[in-house]
Amino acid sequence: MKLLPPSFLGRAFFGLLDGDKFLAARDAMLDQIQYRHGVFASDNLITWDKALGFLREDAFAHAVNKNTTTGLERGTVWRLSTLVWAARQAAHLDGDFVECACYRGSSARTVADLVDISGRRYFLYDLFEHDESMPHHAMAAHSATLYDEVRARFPEPNVIITKGRVPDSLAQAAPERIAFMHLDLNNAEAEIGALEVLWDRILPGGVLVLDDFGWASYGKQHLAETAWLGARGHHILEMPTGQGLVIKHA
Repeated sequence: MKLLPPSFLGRAFFGLLDGDKFLAARDAMLDQIQYRHGVFASDNLITWDKALGFLREDAFAHAVNKNTTTGLERGTVWRLSTLVWAARQAAHLDGDFVECACYRGSSARTVADLVDISGRRYFLYDLFEHDESMPHHAMAAHSATLYDEVRARFPEPNVIITKGRVPDSLAQAAPERIAFMHLDLNNAEAEIGALEVLWDRILPGGVLVLDDFGWASYGKQHLAETAWLGARGHHILEMPTGQGLVIKHA
């Protein structure tokens, strides 16, 4: 029997004028596909006739369902699969994991559930709060209690959570050897600042995922990171998820 690819239709779309009209138009478009399987429609990405093998992995599906509590978080499942792949790719290296910024901790918790972190440290950074003096945009969970909520999601003593503005907060706690790093700061200056401090600590073969790199609305990151990493002999793979992917060479 032929195994048909799974499909995923989410509601995590950004920049819409009328969400209901958009979803109706999306469904009308998909109705014109001859074989409606392997469809992914979420996170500003609509594609079809794809294998979507990550949706078939039971352990991944369980971790995503357990660790994402909103439709918006779950709608970024393809991005989450990229992070899990990157962490697995780097897991053989003797280095730590890093995420700037972790927000609610959902992506880092998913990675930690699927990749053995017992022999390494996992460094998480975020402001956890928002006010108008801060360069990042406000998000729904930002609050005075968010740090404590994220801390409670990581009982492991080797998960180090630092509150403060990156790159300044890297002076409080930062690894010397990095196997996997995820940057999602929504701010070009902060991400370049993090690279200035941490790039040389990424081991050969280490993996860097840039969450904002391929999004037109974060064009400053695309330009700045292309130039910064290009000057160091590295090219960034722009992915349809909006992420950028780099594997560090020697």
